[in-house]
This record gives sequence, structure tokens and C-alpha cells, in this order.
Amino acid sequence: MWGGEEGLLGRHIHVIGIGAGDPGFVTIQAIKALNDTQVFFAMDKGEAKSDLVALRRDICARFIREPGYRFVELPDPKRSAGSDYRGAVSDWHAARARLWAAAIRDELGTDGVGAFLAWGDPSLYDSTLRILDAVAQAVDFDYDVVPGITAVQALTARHRIPLNEVGEPVVITTGRQLRAHGLSGSAVVMLDGDCSFQACPADTRIWWGAYLGTDDELLVTGTVGDVGDRIAELRADARARRGWIMDTYLLRAAD
Repeated sequence: MWGGEEGLLGRHIHVIGIGAGDPGFVTIQAIKALNDTQVFFAMDKGEAKSDLVALRRDICARFIREPGYRFVELPDPKRSAGSDYRGAVSDWHAARARLWAAAIRDELGTDGVGAFLAWGDPSLYDSTLRILDAVAQAVDFDYDVVPGITAVQALTARHRIPLNEVGEPVVITTGRQLRAHGLSGSAVVMLDGDCSFQACPADTRIWWGAYLGTDDELLVTGTVGDVGDRIAELRADARARRGWIMDTYLLRAAD
């Protein structure tokens, strides 16, 4: 039920999955939620990542029929780079929750409708839902979730491959977990800043993509032995040029 519909009172937040970069990934349900929103909250991660906010603004400009909405940009708290990964993430989420609570309280009327636009889908390696659960302890509001096209879907579509082998499972994991536990079968790897696929056997198949769905999209496929170095070079060059990179890849162990 949308915040503006009869029978729902009080502050309401939409968490809207906006896909992996292509405005064509935005669903009809997402467009309905965009047009229901008065205030969009966005994290300002600095000049290097300012185009991530710009892309969100572009999606709103493309799909919202009536003017009058506004953006509230919030400075993203710094995350500790210490060895205690889980502790650092917990502290970062808590800092974000305090910031979001104040923003929702101050920027959104008691019957207002706000939104957070989640890259890809809010369910997949995204902190929005966990943080909103913490915010709800301090501010009275309700929220719903609009699913989006994930980077996993975009990656397999662009490479024209199925996600899994026949009758076999697929693990969705991170670079840190891949380094810690290795590869067995097929795995989608996200949040990998270290090209962790390079630790896999040379005959491991890889389907890699960056900036999926955007004009700067990069795609490479082959074996780790044949294309691993090329991917690492492409990734480093792209990150240096743009200041940020979002990449995802599928690995499949050799038979």
C-alpha cells in the first residue's frame, strides 16, 4: 500500500530498487512509488561518487510526472578500515541510522512520504533495510520495499548465460569470503575490491561485468588464466578514471 493511499496515515518510506544502471530496468511498480514520493533521501559519498546521486536524480526526472519532489543529500559517515570488519560495519550502520533518523524527523512531515533509492535490489548486499529497522526504534514511520533488477540478473543477461549448471546450486558471496573459503561449483561474487578471482585455478571460468546497464559498461569472459590480468587492469583503469567502480562476476569451477 502506498503512503498516499487512503487509510494509511503517518510518515511512510518507500525503499525502491532502481536496477543496475539502465533506466529501462526500473519497474512499473517502482515508477508508481517514485510518483508517490515527496522527499528522496540520498547518501552523499563525496565528489568521486557524485554521479551515483546524479543517476538517481536522472531516474526521478525521467519517470516522475509532476514537479514538487525534492532531494535531501546526507553526508555518508566514514567507515573504519580496521581489522574488525563486522565491528566497523556495525558502527557505520549505527552512524547512518542516527543520521537518517534526524533527516526523516526533520525533513518529512508527520504524514509525508519519503524514499531511499537502492542500487540494484534492496535485498542483495545493501544496508538500507537493516538501517531502517534501527531508525524505526527512534522515529515513527512505516515502510515498504519495491524490488529491483539485480546486478546478478544484469550480468547473466548481458553475457547471455544461465546462472546455474543443470540441477546445481549457486552461491552469492563476497570477495572476502571467496578468499577465505575458496570456490566450489558456481559462485557470484560481489563487493570485491581485490580481484579475488585471481586466487582461483587458472581453468576457472569467469564472466565479469562493471557499470552494468550504463554507457560505460565493461564485459569480459574467459578463464581466469586467460583474462584475469586483463580484468584487473580494466578494473584499475576504470576506477582511477571515474573514482568508483561497481563490478560483479560469476565463477564456475572447471569440471
